[in-house]
Amino acid sequence: MNKKFIGLSVFTLATAFAYGQEQDTIKATNLKEVVVSDTKFAQSREKSGKIIEVITAQDLAKKQGQSLANVLSQVAGVEINGNQSFGGKNLGYYIRGGRNRQVAIYIDGVPVSDASGINIEYDLRLIPVEQIEKIEVMKGASSTLYGTGAATGVINITLKKSAKKEISGNAYINMGTQNTSETSKTSPQDFNQGFSVNGTINKVSYMTSLNSTETKGMSEAAGENFEEDTFSRVNVLQKIGFRVNEKLNFDFFGNYDRIKNTFDNSFDGNSANSDDLNNNSFSEQFRIGFLPKYKYAKGEFAINTGATTIDRTINISNSWSGTIDVYNYTGRTVSVDAFNKYKFSNHLFAVIGTQYQYVDMTQKDAYTDVAREGAKFNLIDPYITVVFNSEFGLNINAGARFNTHSEYGNQVVYNFNPSFSFENLPLKVLASYSTAFITPSLYQLYGPYGNLDLTPEENATAEFGFESQLLDKKLTINAVGFYREEENTIGFYYNSATFESYYINTNGTYNAKGIEASVRFRLSEKFNIGGNYTFTQVEEQLNRLIPKHKGNIDLNYQFKKGTFGLTYQYVNQRSDAYYDSNIWATAAVELPAYQLLNSNISYDLLPNRLRIFGAVNNILNDDFQELIGYNSRGRNYKLGLNFMF
Repeated sequence: MNKKFIGLSVFTLATAFAYGQEQDTIKATNLKEVVVSDTKFAQSREKSGKIIEVITAQDLAKKQGQSLANVLSQVAGVEINGNQSFGGKNLGYYIRGGRNRQVAIYIDGVPVSDASGINIEYDLRLIPVEQIEKIEVMKGASSTLYGTGAATGVINITLKKSAKKEISGNAYINMGTQNTSETSKTSPQDFNQGFSVNGTINKVSYMTSLNSTETKGMSEAAGENFEEDTFSRVNVLQKIGFRVNEKLNFDFFGNYDRIKNTFDNSFDGNSANSDDLNNNSFSEQFRIGFLPKYKYAKGEFAINTGATTIDRTINISNSWSGTIDVYNYTGRTVSVDAFNKYKFSNHLFAVIGTQYQYVDMTQKDAYTDVAREGAKFNLIDPYITVVFNSEFGLNINAGARFNTHSEYGNQVVYNFNPSFSFENLPLKVLASYSTAFITPSLYQLYGPYGNLDLTPEENATAEFGFESQLLDKKLTINAVGFYREEENTIGFYYNSATFESYYINTNGTYNAKGIEASVRFRLSEKFNIGGNYTFTQVEEQLNRLIPKHKGNIDLNYQFKKGTFGLTYQYVNQRSDAYYDSNIWATAAVELPAYQLLNSNISYDLLPNRLRIFGAVNNILNDDFQELIGYNSRGRNYKLGLNFMF
């Protein structure tokens, strides 16, 4: 059966490509480019003073079989550490030298996070890429519009919307191998399946989506004595909309996500320890929201509300006592963001809003008991952004936010972002200066290593860049240089003599600087090639795992009934560290550079009805480590089927 699976994969890829070459080409749909991240309302990308990376539904279709973390890690300036590891591995989000807690993640305009987590970040493993319509990545300090946590970037995710006809939907299944560079199993061990039903009946729209994943076949930790781990995910999404008239509509959503996985005991980094089958983690998330929007003659008014509860249970085998240590965490978050866009003229508008956020957490285990009555805080933040678009090419985006924190009092953040498009040249230059602040997480304040004397981190980012479209807009080039400073950085103190440990604010100002550049050349309506390069230089006190040099190249060819793509990624060497129990101290290591070559092909057996796809990842079977002590994926194959109605 194993040979049959690989044979079917190769045969499908070969025949689909050969047959597709004989067909006429399909003209690519040119969509009007709009972005929302820098104003919270749709506006022309040409008038934006930011280089916002946009991943469309068409882009995601070309990357079938990849996770959200895989897709994001190919964006200029973004490093998602763990995206090439086993599915149960925790992810690290690194943008412009920042860490997880400095990257704000929004889904359909509502912030998402885990209030009980150390870094209060949202777990990107919770959301399947099949539910996503569009992703915008805006880099730089963005606290003016997005509040605390938006210090180095914002990942703005838009989920799929209902079709305009009464009933529509799709069902899919894909399966793939799960190998490291040292294994060559041919049986499918990674299964993904799901369906969606949606439509619009009179004034009511609806969507129901179910997705699930089951993965095994790899150990999360590297070494000879570790058993294969498992990863399981279930996602349910329900959206209902009611359009009262052309001006007023209401949207509601409910979302359930669940992750179960096993993992390995701690390791020394250079030798394997015995493993235990009892180590496992269970995470369950419930999200609900209400999104009304009203349009009037001179503007729009919207309210984005959402509430989230995340429960996590971690069971770890205790080798000293021979028992299982159980750790229970609960985090609750509420956000209400009311904002209004008022258009003074064709050249000037303002976005004025107020955001309220509440978070609390509990933690209970044999050593700690944190109750939500004490571990909580709230914020009330009024903000304003003014946008000026002139007739002669000058655009200005400026704003400020007054943060009122229940524990830390008042903080003011602001941004100033001018850009200029030359009338006789296909060139736009841009600059910005923006500030941000990051509050300590509830865990850092009230957890077992908590410190109530912590103060918020402060952040400032300056950037300068350009964007140019040449050859009748077939060639697009952009580049941005940035410099970021951070003060009151939160670190971890450990005294090996007294075993005393807690979170602290480190003294001094640390910086990160770099360049992000992208190019895209559309040779024709069916063929394009592009790439990006990121240079990031970070002081060690801020982060270790960020590569100094990183590059991506992708090639896409569209034939009449399908697409074919190749991607190449180079990741420079990175610094890492692990705790060496032999010397009772942290040991530094250098992780070697690595490169990935992937391919993807899709073919419509029945146009707009039945599509197959195949993918080969890490074609060169490069042996590498994303993180010291953990396995990474070697050469793997994936085959899938998507039925649409």
